[in-house]
Amino acid sequence: MAWEFETDPEYQSKLDWAEEFVRSEVEPIDMLWRGLEFTPPDEALRTVVDPLKDQVRAQGLWATHLGPELGGQGHGQLKLSLLNEILGGSSWAPVIFGCQAPDTGNAEIIAHYGTEAQKERYLHPLLEGKLFSCYSMTEPQGGSDPALFETRAYRDGDEWVLDGWKFFSSNARTAAFLIVMAVTNPDVSVYEGMSMFLVPSDTPGIDIVRDVGLAGEPEGHGSHALIHYDNVRLPAEALLGGEGQAFAIAQTRLGGGRIHHAMRTIGLARRGLDAMCERALSRRVAGGLLADKQFVQGYIADSYAQLMQFRLYVLYTAWLIDKHNNYLKVRKDIAAIKVLMPGVLHDIAWRAIQVHGALGISNEMPFHSMLVGASVMGLADGPTEVHKVTVARQVLRDHSAVDDLWPTQHLPKRRDAAREKFAALLEHEVGNL
Repeated sequence: MAWEFETDPEYQSKLDWAEEFVRSEVEPIDMLWRGLEFTPPDEALRTVVDPLKDQVRAQGLWATHLGPELGGQGHGQLKLSLLNEILGGSSWAPVIFGCQAPDTGNAEIIAHYGTEAQKERYLHPLLEGKLFSCYSMTEPQGGSDPALFETRAYRDGDEWVLDGWKFFSSNARTAAFLIVMAVTNPDVSVYEGMSMFLVPSDTPGIDIVRDVGLAGEPEGHGSHALIHYDNVRLPAEALLGGEGQAFAIAQTRLGGGRIHHAMRTIGLARRGLDAMCERALSRRVAGGLLADKQFVQGYIADSYAQLMQFRLYVLYTAWLIDKHNNYLKVRKDIAAIKVLMPGVLHDIAWRAIQVHGALGISNEMPFHSMLVGASVMGLADGPTEVHKVTVARQVLRDHSAVDDLWPTQHLPKRRDAAREKFAALLEHEVGNL
């Protein structure tokens, strides 16, 4: 079987178009309307954004993660990864291409588990870019550990009643609806006792207590909400999927989402490397170019090797997902990617800061936000440490203990086994001496 590392020419032409389009048409929007990506645009901004979305649709690159029946192209994870690499360097690009988080994951699970009525109300407007959504899972006392979740949903006649607190629910203030994960049966394991609900954001009882920002953002101006669900009453049809199916639904959402995050992170890290190289070739210090200094050359070499190793691993994992069409079979590699991702972005951003000096640490360059982004990637969709445990457990399943005093790789033991294997030959050679 041959191995190839080339994209088919037809899709490569699409990627080439996307790269030029993002640079020339989308990145200027980043400069003027940054922070409004998940805010429903006013009429003036729509005159800028909507024609760009139409161009993306004309190229067949709109919402490519979904099948044709839902307005996408049905591209697998490998093709989507290559596109996300291009989109990762721009804050507006995922919105313009209809594949922004958390909406992509939310759309995917509604497509898989939603009723026809739910798809009509939530999915189709989401895919058309008419509204935004929020995934409300994390809790203030439990982080991302579902075993510690306390938010409850219980039956009251024909309705569900939702009570509890959620934390870091991104884009909640501008979302038209929220997907909320809650305990519906506390008497069974968390894997069987949790459910998901589609909750319109104007439902009485939803109290966005405050919005939390990331480091460097002004207090009170963030987009990650602390929410109190206070006796929120929902109709029976608000349940997404079956009762107790939250974990199965979440795996559908998170598996692909981690690949998307990784490839967008690669695109962002590549910007850091490009900036580092440009600076090294442009800046003169101590009698020569920075590019001639061995420390700087080391930064560039380490960054390039680190980025390429990670990129190839992510693409390989995307290929495995397409091959098996089962996230659980690729769980080990998805988790390993999640472990590596923050370090790659952090290391390249830190080196870029060093090469740029005082300018690099200023708010006139993007490297500080990359460092913060690396920290976010170390926590989003589960902390790095949890994923390391997952990787280790999956790797250990492919190995077994040795029922012997000496390890398998013990050299004297192997040498004795080799002598036994070739005993006749060795005796013959000795006899001829």
